[in-house]
Amino acid sequence: MSFKRLEADDFVISSDSITAAMWVGNVPTLTYFFTSSVQAAGQSGNYYLNVYSSSAAQDIQFAIAYGNANGSGSTLYNDAVTGSSYTTTIYGQYQNLVLGDENAAFIFGNVTSSDFWAISIERNRYKEAIFPGSLFLELSGSLGVINLTDDSNYVTTTTFTEAGRVYNLISASAAGTIATGAGSSNTGITADGWSADLGSYGWLLPDIGTILLNPTALTGSLAAGGIGLNVSRSLDAPGNNNARLFLAISGSTASTFTLNSQETVTSDFIFIRPRSSEFNYSENPSFISGSTGEVLYSSFVDNPQVYITTVGLYNDTNELLAVAKLSRPLLKDFTKEALIRVKLDF
Repeated sequence: MSFKRLEADDFVISSDSITAAMWVGNVPTLTYFFTSSVQAAGQSGNYYLNVYSSSAAQDIQFAIAYGNANGSGSTLYNDAVTGSSYTTTIYGQYQNLVLGDENAAFIFGNVTSSDFWAISIERNRYKEAIFPGSLFLELSGSLGVINLTDDSNYVTTTTFTEAGRVYNLISASAAGTIATGAGSSNTGITADGWSADLGSYGWLLPDIGTILLNPTALTGSLAAGGIGLNVSRSLDAPGNNNARLFLAISGSTASTFTLNSQETVTSDFIFIRPRSSEFNYSENPSFISGSTGEVLYSSFVDNPQVYITTVGLYNDTNELLAVAKLSRPLLKDFTKEALIRVKLDF
């Protein structure tokens, strides 16, 4: 067996970003939304609401949760402990996950909010992250409908949190495109697609597959850029805010939720270069005698004819790490050189 040590210039690393449809069935847009009465009535229903793409309730697409820093919007764990409820648990979890500080606040645009809705995409629905600019979500409220996307196409500097990249949600005309006329046709929405007085409509956190919605902006009046989306902030009372957002998504005129996933595939290209004087002999029984080690045909001594079919990659202790098969055998002798490119994806 012949070995040849690879040099540094034999390696080239390349990275490609690959996008794919987010939802079950490899479709980019969800138009049907269902919940499970069993899940909603169970213990987990106090915290979040699973959303499915069919009435069979088999494939979870995403989950909806409502968090409130003051514990409003749900019953208390213990009536003797003020402010400790299901919504404070949700708020604290995302506070630690996203902000990394239990004393930090969520600031949507330029407005601090004490509550949010969280849309958490089911982990097996995306590969590495959400593809920024692919979001298009339609929500309906008592005052009308609003379409949302993220502002990744409009920012020059990306902001990071403990959970990775963060983009603000803005009024949209299409995925990744700010609504035409924002700031002019609707006095409640500024030119950057935000609510005039209540900040952005939330955050897109692509690296953890999460969307945070700003209830303050969405529940506002048309003059403030809102749609009158109903939210309950009653203390120690079932708010059903998860169901309220579900109805805002499923009850909109188009019921559209579009997302794509994204992953970075790194390829390691290794160039194998058998020179004219190399790899011209074989230990195959058709070439040499297994008992004596002699070349079977005298013409092969000075004019060997071999075929390269496989490339093995070894470490310094001669352990086989990878095997590459050629699509067809490659003839090799003293008059020929070859260049074989091996591609490793990871």
